[in-house]
Amino acid sequence: MSRRIRVQKRPVPPDPVYNSRLISMTIRRLMTSGKKSLASRILYDALKIIEERTNQDPLEVFETAIRNVTPLVEVKARRVGGATYQVPMEVRSDRGIALALRWIIRFSRQRPGRSMVSKLANELIDAANETGAAIRKREETHRMAEANKAFAHYRY
Repeated sequence: MSRRIRVQKRPVPPDPVYNSRLISMTIRRLMTSGKKSLASRILYDALKIIEERTNQDPLEVFETAIRNVTPLVEVKARRVGGATYQVPMEVRSDRGIALALRWIIRFSRQRPGRSMVSKLANELIDAANETGAAIRKREETHRMAEANKAFAHYRY
């Protein structure tokens, strides 16, 4: 890994159905073992279920869920003189979205149930309604940052 230059971020192409970069990013996070067509089928079927259940635009529900789960602050470990402090840091927007997608997919996989389609749809609906495990994770992250506000001066 070169230390001379920062690696440029590659632009994420939008998905073909909804023309959304966010959906394309979610498909890439859902994918396991390179099976992109299976991951995209899971997400599109979950969005169909969301449309049937909520009678709303599934893209709006999806974006609301991501917005609700995205954290504003997080804690990072920082060593100062032999002691490790949990220092609260603001989250950049791209990292916040990445965390939100990661949490939604992780907690939908942990849900009880048969198919990944229904589990993902339920987690997205819960996140849009500000309930569910991914929202709890965001609240827990914010609480940790609030509790360690005294160490904010150790930011780098």
